[in-house]
Amino acid sequence: MDYVKRFSDLESYKLSRKLSKEIFELTKRFPKEEMYSLTDQIRRSSRSVGAQIAEAWAKRKYEKHFISKLTDGDAEQQETQHWIETAHDCLYLSDEIKNDLLKQYATLGKMIGSMINKAELFCK
Repeated sequence: MDYVKRFSDLESYKLSRKLSKEIFELTKRFPKEEMYSLTDQIRRSSRSVGAQIAEAWAKRKYEKHFISKLTDGDAEQQETQHWIETAHDCLYLSDEIKNDLLKQYATLGKMIGSMINKAELFCK
């Protein structure tokens, strides 16, 4: 990928950062008793997606490592989807917010999947 100079130039990374910031802002409104459970879990998993994309970029010299880190990132975005559903079940998120977040995370998952499927383009 000649046009991408750094991991921070990747659209998947940019979206992961945007979403983790949204999650952070939303979780500020969660009850205090959720601080060390749901709030912590959803913040960690949402932040980990971007970190895994960055690590994948650093390991692109080795295609299997690149794919492995992206697979971890995809797992983190799916975990975040679980926590979004859980927050909705607890009535901390409206239907509209839940659906919007899940749609954006599905898009992010597709972006990561595309990177995995085209790993050879990133790992040249």
